[in-house]
Amino acid sequence: MADRVPVAVFISGTGTNMAALLYASRAADCPYEIVLVASNNPAAAGLRLAAAEGTATFALPHKGMARADHDAALEAQVLASGARFIALAGYMRILSPEFVARWEGRMVNIHPSLLPKYTGLQTHERALAAGDEHGGCTVHLVTAQLDEGPMLGQTAVAILPGDDADQLAGRVLIAEHQLYARCLAALVTRETDPAHLIGEVRKHAMALPEAEETVSHGMACFGIVKGKKFAYVNANHHGDGRIALLVKISGLDEQQHLIETDPARFFRPAYFGDGWIAIRLDLGDTDWDDIAESLQRSWMSVAPRKLAAIMEF
Repeated sequence: MADRVPVAVFISGTGTNMAALLYASRAADCPYEIVLVASNNPAAAGLRLAAAEGTATFALPHKGMARADHDAALEAQVLASGARFIALAGYMRILSPEFVARWEGRMVNIHPSLLPKYTGLQTHERALAAGDEHGGCTVHLVTAQLDEGPMLGQTAVAILPGDDADQLAGRVLIAEHQLYARCLAALVTRETDPAHLIGEVRKHAMALPEAEETVSHGMACFGIVKGKKFAYVNANHHGDGRIALLVKISGLDEQQHLIETDPARFFRPAYFGDGWIAIRLDLGDTDWDDIAESLQRSWMSVAPRKLAAIMEF
């Protein structure tokens, strides 16, 4: 299979979810590998397990350190390991907003409730007190708002008559171990999934005034209603194995400059000429803010003057 996506895991205790991710990664078809297990607790039992399994570990107590300094030390280890994603697995320290922002879309957490119910702690006690029929767990992307990031998956767990919080927690933990590995695998592969990448382009392109989507020459195509086209998505269209956004630019000079600046990301699209550039979307580090700007510039280049005036204010 293709190279696996490197992932770092943050823990604070026993690390059972870390272990579930690690052992899931041993499957031949798993798209990720655990390259680092890091903790704010040097005594965390999960560190010993990870080390015994041959995975690199790092521990740094946070006591007496500014949050930003502790986060920076962890991040330095993550970057040195080559990890492209971070999975929080019982990491009991809130990360700084700046750290979270730098890893937006690439940091994931598992929470023991059916979010948006019961953010924070004592989730099982709260589910029991409310008389819920189900507890459960949720995997979500991490944002600055605690337990409120976009959800990637959930598993409901029935609450049985007579359950206490520990009994419910034990069954939810089994569900966590199953759910987390599946959601992490889906997350790390969506960077090269044509459907996901086209969906991201669609979200930005269709936010532009009077945009419409069609299919042209077998490619997803975006244009202005009853007007010209401003973007295409090439998903292995000519058998080159690349997924790329094609947008309009000023001409040959800009095209050559972009290709010379970053030849891995930019290339001249076949059959489109000097006024277009192809931008790779499948390299794993797409800046979607840049893509949105490229789409807007391309849209502006073909929009009628009266319509373009809307975007100038």
